[in-house]
Amino acid sequence: MKKKILIIDDDLDMCALLSGFLMRNSYDVEVSYSAIQGIAKFKQSNFDIVICDFRLGDKDGKDVLLEIKAHNPNTIVLIITGYSDIKIAVEVIKLGAFDYITKPLIPDEVLNVLKNALLRYNVAERQSNNPFKSSHLKDDSSFLTGRAESTKELYRQVEIVATTDYSIILYGESGTGKEVIAKKIHDLSGRRDKPFIAMDCGTLSKELAGSELFGHVKGAFTGAQSDKEGHFEMANDGTLFLDEVGNLSYEIQASLLRVIQERKFKRVGGTKEMSLNIRIIVASNENLQDAYRKGKFREDLYHRFNEFCIHLPPLRQRKEDIPLFAGFFLKKTCAELNKEIKGFSPDVLEMFANYTWPGNLREYRNVIRRSVLLCNDEVITANLLPAEIILQFANKEYKGDGSVYNENKHAELSIFAPVKKDVYLKDTAAKAEYEEIMRVLKEVNFNKTKAAIILNVDRKTLYNKIKNYEN
Repeated sequence: MKKKILIIDDDLDMCALLSGFLMRNSYDVEVSYSAIQGIAKFKQSNFDIVICDFRLGDKDGKDVLLEIKAHNPNTIVLIITGYSDIKIAVEVIKLGAFDYITKPLIPDEVLNVLKNALLRYNVAERQSNNPFKSSHLKDDSSFLTGRAESTKELYRQVEIVATTDYSIILYGESGTGKEVIAKKIHDLSGRRDKPFIAMDCGTLSKELAGSELFGHVKGAFTGAQSDKEGHFEMANDGTLFLDEVGNLSYEIQASLLRVIQERKFKRVGGTKEMSLNIRIIVASNENLQDAYRKGKFREDLYHRFNEFCIHLPPLRQRKEDIPLFAGFFLKKTCAELNKEIKGFSPDVLEMFANYTWPGNLREYRNVIRRSVLLCNDEVITANLLPAEIILQFANKEYKGDGSVYNENKHAELSIFAPVKKDVYLKDTAAKAEYEEIMRVLKEVNFNKTKAAIILNVDRKTLYNKIKNYEN
């Protein structure tokens, strides 16, 4: 049976190209040219996947994502972003998007993301019937021992607390691998042979939270057509991991506190009381102590969770680990795609070491997966990397060969010209002009229209100047 895809994008040409491509690859595709129209169409029909541009005229992709997840949390949502919008991409994943795709869209990459989304979702459904289970990094739970001092301290704390039954708070930026650490703690504990169940509280609406946590009985509310196990019940005797626990409503926090204190719970609408033997690990990218002081989180619940606390360092503070993770993700992706790639060129490794990695390990893994997919040689070179990495490196000091994509024409422009040995006045002026163009582009998040206005040239002139750097 064909999978149904809804594309929501106000770019008519993009919709035509993408829908035609997907239909040729055996998907059933419908298109909407506005957020409001797309949401209405989604609610009228059943779609397996929604591909939505983040920047729409009437709403942004975040609003569309939240409405879709509130209506049907099982739907896979992919967000299209510009290459300069990595922070937005991280945010939408936190809100429940399965993944993001950067412009310009590369056909093989789109197909690969769709394939992985459907594969992982089906596996998760068979294992736990859990539509909220995080899909990112969970296949990397084989764990990698790092060399950085912050990494060694992290592992030391994991090993110490794993053998206890303490409740744990994990703090870390999005993408630092909090679920991987929670699973490692479970695997080292006495509960290792019991279930490990993960739940992303960031995607839960107030109406769904009680049912997802505690389950429900048939007829408990409109749409409850059969009995359903909640995450507490599925994780009984094992470990329950609650990601972004700070997003739970105050009302649900009160229910959670009662269950943890009494070690008993009832399904929503049910009368049967069930005993609970469970270890709880929670995660947050904001300080829960600060949250309760601001009245956003219950203090008594915070103290229940805070028997032990672990801070996960961001990737930019683990420089020594960056080459190790490059090899780790390369090996896994090559096995997945049945490719033989030996490694990375020296300038790629230098770019990896100097990039800030706002999306942390999740972003790093996705960058390497994309590069392996595009690579037709034995070594991954700089031209295969996303533009945000090349541009950030170029703004400091660019030594290798690289290219970025022209957003409008979908053509590659090599804008980083090698410095000649004989530098004349003309070369110096050209270099100064190039550096000023790059500085302005960075300030406006690489919006060429805004950059042209600031530089007091028309858009066509700006493109021509950039093109000249090919020579």
